[in-house]
Amino acid sequence: MEQLQVADWAISWLRGGVTYLDGGAMFGVVPRPLWSKKYEVNDKNQIELRTDPILIQTGEKNILIESGIGNNRFSEKQLRNYGITEESFLEEDLKKLGLTVDDIDIILMTHLHFDHVSGLAKEVDGKLEPVFKNAIIYTTEIEWNEMRNPNIRSKNTYWEQNWKPIYDQVKTFTSEKEIVPGITMYHTGGHSDGHAIIKIEHGGQTLLHLADLMPTHAHNHVLWVLAYDDYPMTSISQKEKWLMPGIEKENWFLFYHDAKYRAIKWSQTGELKDCVKRER
Repeated sequence: MEQLQVADWAISWLRGGVTYLDGGAMFGVVPRPLWSKKYEVNDKNQIELRTDPILIQTGEKNILIESGIGNNRFSEKQLRNYGITEESFLEEDLKKLGLTVDDIDIILMTHLHFDHVSGLAKEVDGKLEPVFKNAIIYTTEIEWNEMRNPNIRSKNTYWEQNWKPIYDQVKTFTSEKEIVPGITMYHTGGHSDGHAIIKIEHGGQTLLHLADLMPTHAHNHVLWVLAYDDYPMTSISQKEKWLMPGIEKENWFLFYHDAKYRAIKWSQTGELKDCVKRER
């Protein structure tokens, strides 16, 4: 299990599942000869995308970023279409840390697409129940509203079975929300209308989780955005706002989807300065 220590806070990556999606869709209009130099691709033009929640232990709160894809949440057709090769081992990884799902106090959902939210519910005796029964779940008001009332495009990723079990646990915000001192969520839009990012400031360090504005380290170019983005120009403007200043200030960047890196710190000139690699 990979970890990053930030003063007295521990950050751990938990195994939430693996998907393989079309590389062209993940890099939009960027030609394959360019992006394939930076990110491994298979002979089906698919790239590996982890769905690994990030656990922050502050000493007072256990805070989870995203939830993984869960277990037994997909049909055979969906498993095939989404290239799911592994489901969640989150509970096993929590056990290694001396925790259970009941010990999670807060969950930060940058958005509610199926590959981020499916781990929040599980089937028990034929009924869906919340996995993290004691947690408050934060997301943007826009995202929560669209989750429950998807449009013709977003209904393919916002599923009723993913929001109904957690309905009573969700709290929303509009522009920004300080969750606990040092951890703030900001609405950005772009990837989805309600998409948010997370900024962590602690022990003299700043860490950014740009979520699906920068799902992998290979997306560290302002113009490299996803064909999946609902509002690509918003993604670009938000990357201009957060990515380049973060690199210039040598902030840490945390990843949920990246198959190679858990976290990266680039130098002011854009060279790799420090990193946490995923254990293979």
